[in-house]
Parts: sequence; C-alpha cells; structure tokens
Amino acid sequence: MSLGIETQLTLVKTSGDVFLDKPLHQLTGFGIFVAEIDERMLCGEIDLAVHSMKDLPTKRPEELTISAILKRDSPYDIMLCRDGSVKSLNELKEGATVGTSSMRRTAQLRRARPDLKILNLRGNLQTRMRKLDEGNYDAIVLAKAGLERMGLENDYVRLDDEWFVPSANQGTIIVVAKKGSKAEYYSRLLDDAPTRTETMIERKILETVGGGCVVPMAVHAVVSSGRARVLAEVLSLDGKRFVRLDENISLHEGDPLSRAEDMGQRLMKMGGRDLVDEAVKEFGTR
Repeated sequence: MSLGIETQLTLVKTSGDVFLDKPLHQLTGFGIFVAEIDERMLCGEIDLAVHSMKDLPTKRPEELTISAILKRDSPYDIMLCRDGSVKSLNELKEGATVGTSSMRRTAQLRRARPDLKILNLRGNLQTRMRKLDEGNYDAIVLAKAGLERMGLENDYVRLDDEWFVPSANQGTIIVVAKKGSKAEYYSRLLDDAPTRTETMIERKILETVGGGCVVPMAVHAVVSSGRARVLAEVLSLDGKRFVRLDENISLHEGDPLSRAEDMGQRLMKMGGRDLVDEAVKEFGTR
C-alpha cells in the first residue's frame, strides 16, 4: 500500500542486536530491542519505528502509541535439522542438541523431549542457520515468519502448535508513533483490524501474568466468526509442570480485553503465580 509520502530510513542497532554472546534472559532490563529506538523518537530524531511486536514490553512510554499492526504472518514455530531425513521432533536422535534463545521454546522442548540438550542460539537468521550447518546443533527452532520474510524455502519441520503454542504477538510487525502526530495519522491506514484484536488479547494476558522474558509463557489467539480462540499456558523452566487454558472469547458480548485479563488472572490462580515466581527468582526481577 503506497501512501505517497516521502520517507527516510534510519537503521538503529539496539543492545539486543549487539550483545549476542548472552541468552536474552541474561540481558538486563525489559525492551532491549526497543528502548534506544523509543529514546530517539521521544527526542524527535525519528517519526516512526517498526518493531517485531513480541519484542515490545507491555509497559510503554505514555507519549508513544502502536499506530499500526500489520497483517500477521505465520505465528508458528518450525525446526530446521541437519539431517534432512528427520520429519518430526520425535525422530531426532536421543540426546540431540537443539538451539533456541527462547525460554518458552526451551520449556516446551523439555516437556516434549526431556532427553534433548537445549543450547543457547543467538544472532540473525543467517547466523543461526550457519551454526546449524557447521554442526554446532542437530536442530534449531525458529519462528516460521522469519524464514518466510527472508524468502527462504528450506525444508523444515512444523512443530505441533497445540503443544508448541507461540509467544504472544509472534509473527507480527507493528508501527510505533508519537500520539497526536501526523506520523500516527498516516500510519494508522496500515492497521489490520483482525490482527490488532488477536494481538491485543494476547498482550493483555501477557501483561496480567507478568514476569517478562524470563518466564516460559505462550499465548495465541485466532479470530474467526466473531470469536477468538485463545490458548494460553505458563510452564516451569524444566517443562515438567504447566497450567493451561483453552477458551473462546466473544468479540461482540462484553469487553474481549476484560475476558483476556480474567484468563490471565485464572492462570495465575491455577498455579501460574508459582511458576512465574520460580522463573523470576532464578533469572531476574519483574
């Protein structure tokens, strides 16, 4: 969609892009991929920012707004394997080494295959795939959207989305602007309403449970026929324990975000609070 507006692209490297030698949960502070960009916008150096929505903290500067949520790409996880004959997670050899930077994926992998050796994997997509090819891992787990956006057609294993429930907002690109600005007005024309509904439901549950990136948590909403099917879970770090809700939220009866908040509160009462506290005690503060 062309709006006929002249723009200038500014590339910003954030702390999350630079410090690739540590797992994400060991980098201090929330929003390591967005904080420096927020600062530039607040200072007037840039008018719009484009982010992966799942990198965006739930607590945001009051002056900024999500002006557009683009139509969602695939939210699901995939696995790339060195052995091309592997067609499912269960076909990986016993004790295989799997790379991921995600606490959520780590817990889900340990739940499905406790024998696997899970190692940290950081870097851009090409770097991760190179490390796989060099034999550092037997397999790596990635977001399918990343592969699609790069136009790559590698063979992959689609992980079962009922048990590898995606992270909140996975597969979604957003635009951030200053409230009340011309940039906000024009970028709102790019907004996709169904994706906004899905991702805001997910975001409300994430915000209600809390814990940041140290907590293995998954939330996925799918809008269809006036309802949103919402699957949410919080896991222990080792994947042996988890609490889970699978519900339908009406988009026309009451406030969907209030229903989402209620789901988050019930997850906490079901045992999610203990799982969050365990993760925070192990890796950091809320």
